[in-house]
Amino acid sequence: MWTTIIMFVAIIAIFYFLIIRPQKKRDKETKAMLDAMKKGDKVVTIGGIHGTVVTVKEQTVVLKVDDNARLEFTKSAISTVLNKEGAKSNPAKKADKAAKDETKADAKSAEQAEPADNTVEFKAPEKQDK
Repeated sequence: MWTTIIMFVAIIAIFYFLIIRPQKKRDKETKAMLDAMKKGDKVVTIGGIHGTVVTVKEQTVVLKVDDNARLEFTKSAISTVLNKEGAKSNPAKKADKAAKDETKADAKSAEQAEPADNTVEFKAPEKQDK
């Protein structure tokens, strides 16, 4: 019976440290990011819309997405707050972006090393006599 109790406690501890604790940490960071959002910040919504914060209300945010277009979103729809320079404020996402940029640079250097031959030859169809 003791082995069953020990295994049960071990499984609960694993779930806590691998699932529950990291999720609480992410939620806390997201809440801090949304609370620190202010007028003039550049943001990206969960739908991928980029805009500049015009007004921050209690539950919503008004974004300027174009010269004459302003959209109102709930605060929970904001996925990322960008700095004035356009760099992401989340360091984990910065590392992901750096890795993607490095992959793109490797692909460009490979393309430059082997020039692509983009010529296509067309042949006129031959007439068939019946």
